[in-house]
Amino acid sequence: MLFGAVVRMDLENNREELRRMVASLLRHVERCDRAGIRFLPRSQPSASEEKVAEDLLEGTEGNLFSDYAAAYRAKSLKELRAAIGDCRRCKLWPGRAHLVFGVGNPQAKLMFIGEGPGRDEDLQGEPFVGRAGQLLTDIITKGMGLKREDVYIANVIKCRPPENRNPEPDEVDSCEPFLKKQIELVRPQIIVALGKFAVQTLLRSKAPITRLRGIWHDYHGIKLMPTFHPAYLLRNPGDKKLVWEDIKKVLKGLRAPAA
Repeated sequence: MLFGAVVRMDLENNREELRRMVASLLRHVERCDRAGIRFLPRSQPSASEEKVAEDLLEGTEGNLFSDYAAAYRAKSLKELRAAIGDCRRCKLWPGRAHLVFGVGNPQAKLMFIGEGPGRDEDLQGEPFVGRAGQLLTDIITKGMGLKREDVYIANVIKCRPPENRNPEPDEVDSCEPFLKKQIELVRPQIIVALGKFAVQTLLRSKAPITRLRGIWHDYHGIKLMPTFHPAYLLRNPGDKKLVWEDIKKVLKGLRAPAA
C-alpha cells in the first residue's frame, strides 16, 4: 500500500511538471507569434557566429528557443527589423504608436545614438524628427557638411516611454540587444552618443556626462564620442559651443585613416 501511494505521488508530480513545461512552451510560442517570429532556424550557428553573438547579445540567449534568435542571426538591418516584428518584449509597447527602429545609411561610417523616441518620433516612426531632431540635422548638414542620409541614427530603446521619462532597466534589457545588433551590422567607424542616458548605457558608466563628453571612448572596438543631447541644447543653448568642440573631434576622426 505504501509503495503504491509513493508511485502514484511520483506520477502526479511528473504530470504536474509536464503540465508546467507545456504551459511554458505555449506561452513562449505566443510571445514569438506576437513578436512576429514565425519560424525557428534549423541549424545552430557556427563557432565564429557564436563568438560574435556572445559579445553582441550579452545577457540574452541565442539558442533556438530564444525570443532573440532571429535577431541574433540577422544578416542585414532589414532582416533585423523583420525579426523584431511587432515587439512586445517589454511594458512600453501598449503606449506606442510606432516602433522607431532607425534610419540612414546601413554602411555609415558615423552613427548617432540617442535615448529613445519622443512624441514626434513615435507618431512618425523615425528617430530625431522633432525640434531636437532638427537641431541634430543642422549639426550633421550645416556643421559637418554631411547629409542626414549619409549617417545612421538610432536610439537605445525603440518605443516611447510615457511622458518621455527615462527608460527603466528592464526596458533597456529587452531592447539593447537590438541596438547592439544594429551597431554590429552597420559597423560604423565612429559612434556619437547623445545625452546622459545613451552615454551611460553604452559605456556602462554612472559618471556624469560633463566628465565623459569630449573624450574618446572604446565601444567593442569602435571609437565613441559622448556629447550633449540636442534636446539639452534647446534648453541650454550656451553649451552648443561645447558640442561643436566634440563634433570637430569627430570630423577629425572620420578623416583619419582607418586602423
